Amino acid sequence: MGAINNRPKVLFILHLPPPVHGAAMMGKYIHDSKLVNGKFDCHYINLSTAKDLADIGKVGMKKLINFIGLLRKIRKEVRKLRPQLVYVTPNACGGAFYKDFIVVEMLKRMGCKVVVHYHNKGVATRQNCKFDDCLYRKFFKGIKVILLSEKLYDDVKKYVKREDVFFCPNGIPENISANSKEERTINAVPRILFLSNLLESKGVIVLLDALKILKDKGYSFICNFVGGETSEIDSARFKAEVEKRYLNNMALYIGRKYGVDKDAVFEQSDVFVFPTFYHNETFGLVNLEAMEHKLPIVTTDEGGITDVVKNGKNGLISEKKNPISLAKCIEVLITDKDLCEKMGEEGYRMFKRDYTLSAFEKHFADCVNKCLTGGEM
Repeated sequence: MGAINNRPKVLFILHLPPPVHGAAMMGKYIHDSKLVNGKFDCHYINLSTAKDLADIGKVGMKKLINFIGLLRKIRKEVRKLRPQLVYVTPNACGGAFYKDFIVVEMLKRMGCKVVVHYHNKGVATRQNCKFDDCLYRKFFKGIKVILLSEKLYDDVKKYVKREDVFFCPNGIPENISANSKEERTINAVPRILFLSNLLESKGVIVLLDALKILKDKGYSFICNFVGGETSEIDSARFKAEVEKRYLNNMALYIGRKYGVDKDAVFEQSDVFVFPTFYHNETFGLVNLEAMEHKLPIVTTDEGGITDVVKNGKNGLISEKKNPISLAKCIEVLITDKDLCEKMGEEGYRMFKRDYTLSAFEKHFADCVNKCLTGGEM
């Protein structure tokens, strides 16, 4: 006879790559976690119906058919497993929320205890719409909520009591050796790094405008843009935007980078810049990667980012959509090597303390356990 499994049974309905984005990567970390799978009897269903970044947000007959198939699969798994908790990573607003609303309501009707984990935001932007307000009231009734940051509670506080919310900051794997961090050298010509998909709302155009300001002031630098092309900005448009600002050989798109190639780009950089104003931005996993590589960060007060990047400590906070403010922040860092080193060291210390994958796994498992037992955080 096999050993009796006394672990609580949890069904995870979450996003998994592809496509590669923050929520999907965190879903993969949970799926692969030895700690989480050791504490709970885990079962997984992929909630994503998009196959690439360009497909996100689109509506079509194929996606509708896939969604109906997903609902059937969830019903079948719930009936078979009878889980003690169902974990869902929903979207906060828009058409994707309506899809996830159906999933969560179906689970509640089947008698499931549900916890939702938000990797995006936007509830507050739709709460004054009568139709959405009605759905939110129903959606949040009787469930627990996990958020990435205290700063994100305002997005849902109209519908969720504080005692029903748990906070679990993201974390990432430690991928680089101690030696590589110790051997960092400052470049004679400052190297600036942007790493995200090429979207206007991630600050690509704002950053190019800021770089032009710095160039016109006589500064030399190289700014590498790393990430995937999008329908908004592909390599051809990026090249045209660079040429328009006379930033040739100063602003370079070098495509996607993964693994050791991405680590190498971080290691060769002096300053990391992430001027996002993306409406769904909550945390910014790329900031954690920059902290691991001891880079000072220039970013914005979007979502929960300022819980991670402390202005004047491990980075500088620029005004959103403001190239003048962004240029001033970058200028401070590329002209003060000692400050860069000090902020980089502080960011690395914070990363090791709070934002490693092992720290996330422990905190996440605790949140799941509290949801199961009804305890408070």
